[in-house]
Amino acid sequence: MTRGLRLLAVLVVMTGLARNVAAQEPSVDAQLAQAKAALARYQDPIAAVFDGYLSTIACVDYPKGGGEGQMAFKPGAMGVHLLNISLIGPKLDPAKPQVLLYEPVGDKLVLTGAEWFLPVMPGVTEPPKVFGQSLQGPMEGHAPFMPPGLHHWDLHVWLWKDNPNGMFHSTNPNVKCPKAAYSFATDVPKMVHTH
Repeated sequence: MTRGLRLLAVLVVMTGLARNVAAQEPSVDAQLAQAKAALARYQDPIAAVFDGYLSTIACVDYPKGGGEGQMAFKPGAMGVHLLNISLIGPKLDPAKPQVLLYEPVGDKLVLTGAEWFLPVMPGVTEPPKVFGQSLQGPMEGHAPFMPPGLHHWDLHVWLWKDNPNGMFHSTNPNVKCPKAAYSFATDVPKMVHTH
């Protein structure tokens, strides 16, 4: 077999393998359905706590949205974040978000969505992707429950609460933070430029 034919044979095999890999990748809708099913147990926030998610207490609201130099958040809230630090790392798993999002409703926390979160770290130069979406950022930490120096990428996915801004938009005007203790109407985090 000539060198040219061997190269052609290798290319044909590689093309076939690439097609098989692409065919095995579930659609975004299927990935979202799988994530929603995997996370359904966290409708009960106590189950989340037992699985290592820690509450940030604050119900975060950005009533003015983002301005110049800030992330392009539309007016809306994120709600209460429960963070699982053991899930933070450079590889993202669609069934294991680092953050669960809840809305305070009466005396209950109602699961509204999840957030995939990655701090800026050496060796990671591009935002990672999950559900075919690049994480947004990098940005400063969300005050008051994150220090501004915690530069990160994140992606909010509103699996249980309809978001007129879109399923993957950071804020949701349908999420309400009560006008009470532990609710913070604050400024949108600033964008961070990587070097």
